[in-house]
Amino acid sequence: MDLMDLLQGQLSGGMVDQLSQALGGAEKEKTAKAASGITSLLMGALAKNAASPEGASALSSALDRDHDGSILNDVIGMVTGANRNTGDGGIDLNRMLNGAGILKHVLGGKQSGAIDMISKMSGLDSSKTGSLMTMLAPVIMGALGKAKRDNNLDSSGISDLLTGSVKRNAGNNPLLDLATKFLDQDGDGSIMDDLASMGMKMLGGLFGRK
Repeated sequence: MDLMDLLQGQLSGGMVDQLSQALGGAEKEKTAKAASGITSLLMGALAKNAASPEGASALSSALDRDHDGSILNDVIGMVTGANRNTGDGGIDLNRMLNGAGILKHVLGGKQSGAIDMISKMSGLDSSKTGSLMTMLAPVIMGALGKAKRDNNLDSSGISDLLTGSVKRNAGNNPLLDLATKFLDQDGDGSIMDDLASMGMKMLGGLFGRK
């Protein structure tokens, strides 16, 4: 199973249209670029967090408690609030849809830098990039929770799934490579301009087909 493929598959043209509308009419191409960048970034961050047994165990517990995958049944309805009734009885929808809380846990102090990077890379306004990241975080966790349930994965299995998905796409996904470089940096993001510039060059070919 390749979780990256699953998540990128969720970002269909119709989904991007709805996300653009939810952001107040953002440009679709910029929304698509930002959404792909956010997906790659959060997948990389989750893989990094789950690399240790403690991190993998904490992630596995969070998936069991809050992320059953039901958000995938109606992504837009759930993240925009139009439909908040599809979670299983044992799932707290407020926690499942708490994108801000997920981002704080997954990205920590790198969150603002990540928003700046993806905003520069995609051309999407930073406030809309932040909103989009908050919308997509529960979707990514939901996809991971669904994979956990469907395949009966333990914490080690979750770690292997994330690491495997990231490794398989390394070198072929410029967004993921950019995200990995960002996540591996220490400090306050002083190389942000260099990273964004590199990302724009890579993305020129990637999105030139649209």
